[in-house]
Amino acid sequence: MTEAILLVGGKGTRLRPLTVHTPKPMVPAAGVPFLTHQLARARAAGVEHVVLATSYLAEVFEPYFGDGSALGLHLEYVTEVEPLGTGGAIRNVASRLHSAPGDPVLIFNGDILTGLDIRALVDTHRTSGADVSLHLTRVEDPRAFGLVPTDDTGRVTAFLEKPQTPEEIVTDQINAGAYVFNRSVIDAIPTGRPVSVERETFPGLLADGAHLQGMVDSTYWLDLGTPQAFVRGSADLVMGRAPSPAVPGRCGDRLVLDGAEVAPDAKLTGGTVVGSAARVGAGARVDGSTVLDGAVIEPGAQVRDSLIGAGARIGANTVLDGAVIGDGAVIGPDNELRDGIRIWCDAHLPAASVRFSSDQ
Repeated sequence: MTEAILLVGGKGTRLRPLTVHTPKPMVPAAGVPFLTHQLARARAAGVEHVVLATSYLAEVFEPYFGDGSALGLHLEYVTEVEPLGTGGAIRNVASRLHSAPGDPVLIFNGDILTGLDIRALVDTHRTSGADVSLHLTRVEDPRAFGLVPTDDTGRVTAFLEKPQTPEEIVTDQINAGAYVFNRSVIDAIPTGRPVSVERETFPGLLADGAHLQGMVDSTYWLDLGTPQAFVRGSADLVMGRAPSPAVPGRCGDRLVLDGAEVAPDAKLTGGTVVGSAARVGAGARVDGSTVLDGAVIEPGAQVRDSLIGAGARIGANTVLDGAVIGDGAVIGPDNELRDGIRIWCDAHLPAASVRFSSDQ
């Protein structure tokens, strides 16, 4: 296997607005745009040619990634005119593939951070003789996901909608968003209309007697569908919990990019990233957070599990916990922002104007 399809934009990237000016797919995770990690992992697994199936914010990808040569890849871009769903997006790029009908093609979603052993998924596909192979992961609470039960050999037996009752939870296995398709299966997807692989393609293949193989790999998996998950994923990349050859530095508690300034007594922990030209003041504490380029954290501030946009300023002794601060926003001193609060780009919050705790 030497080529892949990366589904980005539209339903392939479900990141909610991050209240930053930077286009969502290009918000840095561990110092580089998130897609860089996915592309680098694909290259490390032997992929040479990747077609990016894009829709939403499609115009931002090619100027940044170009022809892919900097990553050792050959990249092409195909943009949907109208939303086509996951299956329609896959079919829409078929003409750019070089594979023969029986060759395997890796397909992965642009909003999933995973430690999947890509080579093992391809090997499973080849040795099982499957038409499609799926990466499955186990989750503690599968109620928010469609379920994918398999038999004793790993062969998929059904695709079940999100369970509504305890009796409907027949497995903890879910579709983890990475697949290997035989090229002939891609060519058989209908053209010119929206198609969902989960609701149409996969159930249709099962009904026709096709072989769909599941491979359970639960090493690391995170759906980056919320800003909080995105920040968590960035921290996990920095700490090495989520593997990526694209992290620009050693794995550890912190990643401070060139040009950033951190006071000697400031404490950075939990996979915190401090972007270029950002500043962290004396006595500040920053844990598990992403601080984008040019942001300023003033002395004594405490920041945990938060995203601070480019050029934003966090006032002295302010507390952020699970907050998203937009580019250019100014948070005055002595504020306390918690529990998923979002401050829009360029907003100004006066000193001590929001608190969750008593003043006593």
